[in-house]
Amino acid sequence: MTSLTSSKRLVVKIGSSILVDEKKGVIRHDWLEALADDVARLHKKGCEIVLVSSGAIRLGRTHLKLASGALKLEESQAAAATGQIRLAHAYQEALARHGITVAQVLLTLDDSEERRRYLNARQTMATLLGLKAIPVINENDTVATDEIRFGDNDRLGARVAEMISADTLVLMSDIDGLYTSDPRNDKTARHIPEIRELTPEIEAMAGVAASELSNGGMVTKLMAGRIAMAAGCRMAIADGRAVGALGALIDGTARCSWFLPEASPLSARKKWIKGSLKSSGTLVVDDGAVRALSTGKSLLPAGVTSIDGEFKRGDVVDVKDKKGHMLARGLVAYAADDARRIAGRKSADIEKLLGFRGRDEIVHRDDLVVE
Repeated sequence: MTSLTSSKRLVVKIGSSILVDEKKGVIRHDWLEALADDVARLHKKGCEIVLVSSGAIRLGRTHLKLASGALKLEESQAAAATGQIRLAHAYQEALARHGITVAQVLLTLDDSEERRRYLNARQTMATLLGLKAIPVINENDTVATDEIRFGDNDRLGARVAEMISADTLVLMSDIDGLYTSDPRNDKTARHIPEIRELTPEIEAMAGVAASELSNGGMVTKLMAGRIAMAAGCRMAIADGRAVGALGALIDGTARCSWFLPEASPLSARKKWIKGSLKSSGTLVVDDGAVRALSTGKSLLPAGVTSIDGEFKRGDVVDVKDKKGHMLARGLVAYAADDARRIAGRKSADIEKLLGFRGRDEIVHRDDLVVE
């Protein structure tokens, strides 16, 4: 349960205070090169990896020569616009040595909460991972206002892990895990290696940010843990300051705190689908589709005989047989009007019928809970 080598889909969150030299305001290239080596090691074994990286505002601040102290919103956005280019280029160069393609993805809070934008972001990242690329994600600070910001990349990392159904999230920060109290102020503070439930007692142990480059602290890490565990994703808080920190975590030689959920990402997702109180429509299917669903296959358009209700892509729909018996519940891949156009037709005909190439399945098996 606590080995990174078993991860199939991994999100690594990298804090500004470990990526950027605090005094000089520039990237720690030796640290980044070691990270790239360790990421490549996992990538070569088939692990799909997403990096959620802070640092753009700090880098941009240096190059724009902005004064120390709190920045105005427009200054932060200007710094982000400048620093994001340098940040992306640094990751591109570091991973290019291993022949790995890097993709930049910028997200706001709305992208994780508004359904259509959530689905678009999820599909984009799934496609990039399928093409063996490594997305490097940061908050889109150039357009986000205080009202639509995550505010910290701990929670952004957790939302990304939830979005892509990752099985592991690692928060690389300036502390090696959760303690019973702040170890900087309390020498009797005990390290907690494993957390299976976020009780009030656990939440009371949270501290505050230790660095001027850190935006969050233990409070936001526990918030991230709650999001990740609810999605069936285990999470580690690890000290990432040393060169080769991720490698030490891979080798099992680094101390960290693991937050361990009861369910897997897929089972947690399906539990959420099954527990959705409101269905937006119904897909009625033929006998062939009934047999396919019973063997764990996806629902193809060819098996759909009729459609009831009005729904959007990503809404929850019920799947029933000709007699009205409930067979399954799932997230539909097409809006109602498009679903009606392709119902009963082969997947190869979708592009001709709709004018765009969508998914072959009207409900994918990973988004389907069979009764």
